Amino acid sequence: MFRIYPKILTIFACVSMALMAVGQYAIWFHAPEELTMGLVQKIFYFHLPLAWWSFVAFFGVCAASVMVLWTGREQWDVLAGVLAEIGVLFSGLALVTGSLWGRAAWNTWWTWDPRLSTTLVMWFVYAGYLVLRSADVGGTKGAKVRAVLGIVAFLDVPLVFLSARLWRSIHPAVLASRGGGLEPEMWTAVWINVLAWGAMFGTLVLARYHGAGLKRRVEAALIGIQEKTLQ
Repeated sequence: MFRIYPKILTIFACVSMALMAVGQYAIWFHAPEELTMGLVQKIFYFHLPLAWWSFVAFFGVCAASVMVLWTGREQWDVLAGVLAEIGVLFSGLALVTGSLWGRAAWNTWWTWDPRLSTTLVMWFVYAGYLVLRSADVGGTKGAKVRAVLGIVAFLDVPLVFLSARLWRSIHPAVLASRGGGLEPEMWTAVWINVLAWGAMFGTLVLARYHGAGLKRRVEAALIGIQEKTLQ
């Protein structure tokens, strides 16, 4: 297992809390209020970072799965599971904030738009991946089976990213349009919050991975005690 030192985890947690505080200041006091949507537009500063970091998480699942097949080492399998958990959490929150945005912007909680539909499919794919992991699918070759599933699941992620550009979509493609229609102060708030949520993402991954490592060591110790008792 990768070794995660508690001090490093504490530093990450403190940095993410500080950046989150700065990010909230940028949202509510630095970025101007959007003329058409008003305060509701502030959801954008939560929705976009959550969606982007969920993409990073799922790319990490794919990369860690490749490393499982390449090296056969257990830590990559554990890391893939941790990243999938955080990715499902972040993409789920992105769907919720997107639905709140849609209710204000499009007068509906949900529409089968290409971007929204492919994102929902992505969420179900990775939720299913987590269910299969918890079911210990594959038996003794479980890590390799999970690695293949982690790689195949990633096929939907580029489709989600490109969906607003490939098909007629009412969902805005922020990086495709010039400046995304945002004022410079708005972009400042966007990047600060992307960084803040990135720090939170790193903290959660480290914390969850640290917890998984402790769990494995406790299980190994219990097995050792059980074997000595039976002798």
